[in-house]
Amino acid sequence: MTTDLEYKSAKILIIDDEKGNIKVLSRLLRNAGYDKILAITDSREALTAFNGFQPDLTILDLNMPHLNGLEVITLLNKAMGNVYFPILVLTAQIDKETRVSALEAGASDFIQKPMDPFEALPRIKNLIEICLLHKKISYQNYILEQKVMDRTQQLEESRLEVILRLGRAVEYRDNETGQHVVRMSHLCAQLGNEIGMSERDCQILLHASPLHDVGKIGIPDRILLKPGKLNEEDWEIMKMHPEIGAELLSGSSSHTMQMAEIIALNHQERWDGSGYPKQLKGTEIPLEGRIAALCDVFDALLSERPYKKANTIENAMAFLEEKSGLFFDPELVTAFKKALPKMRRIVEQFKDHPEEINDSLKIIRLVQHNAVKAS
Repeated sequence: MTTDLEYKSAKILIIDDEKGNIKVLSRLLRNAGYDKILAITDSREALTAFNGFQPDLTILDLNMPHLNGLEVITLLNKAMGNVYFPILVLTAQIDKETRVSALEAGASDFIQKPMDPFEALPRIKNLIEICLLHKKISYQNYILEQKVMDRTQQLEESRLEVILRLGRAVEYRDNETGQHVVRMSHLCAQLGNEIGMSERDCQILLHASPLHDVGKIGIPDRILLKPGKLNEEDWEIMKMHPEIGAELLSGSSSHTMQMAEIIALNHQERWDGSGYPKQLKGTEIPLEGRIAALCDVFDALLSERPYKKANTIENAMAFLEEKSGLFFDPELVTAFKKALPKMRRIVEQFKDHPEEINDSLKIIRLVQHNAVKAS
């Protein structure tokens, strides 16, 4: 419900070339309690005055020089688009044709000259109330939209956190430690940016790549945690993890899950066709899979394992160059090297802390020990 204070706070714009009419109407409005009034006599200034004053009601004479009332209404409607704003037309011509023309142009109501105060004030109040209600509804809609956006953002953040945690859980089963999937995903997004992927696709890549090894969930611990070299039979089982991961991620309508499926299936393919599971070669391998393959290996080389020390960034980069055209897309290797200072900052930003590494290694070694005993 609109309060009396809201009515009296309404802004009213008067456009009339006759100063006498403006004087009479302004006095009537002020006596009724309206004090936010702007009046102009030159219709060519209508749009400027309207934009600057932002009135809740515009009272407009139809018969004016330069731009008549219908032309002013058309001009304001064009400028305001779908925003509601009431226009009260002053006219001595009250014939049907004039009314229809004004209504078609966008007029809300009419006051006939000479003006009857007892009729004019209720019409003015009604139009102001409609305008204020429109504003309230628009504001409520804005608040609801913000709440929906906030809730959607919260759900998206929760979903992405689950993806990241699942990715890290998978890595813990495979001798990975600390922040590997976090670094790897940021390296992927940065490399995607370097080669001209859209910002949206880079964001999807950031959130999809942590699930590249999710298929290892389906690999038995006796194989995944085996401390020594895998025999041929075990290796064939290990090579199933890309297809297992793709199957787990398939069928989703989410763009993130769809890209995660592509990455899971293709991140073990090699540029020369010696990878698995399908021995794809060159650009047969989807771009997302090529990016993930490179960034996964790069960060794995930097990461400490129970069986090896961490490599330096320079050594890791040298390995990428050595395997360029064999394991990795040469263009991606070139782009990665060009962006190496940025990649170095990512590695530093998400580096493992010593205590986290030690705790992770202890967990891994304990799981390995139990897996060996169980086998």
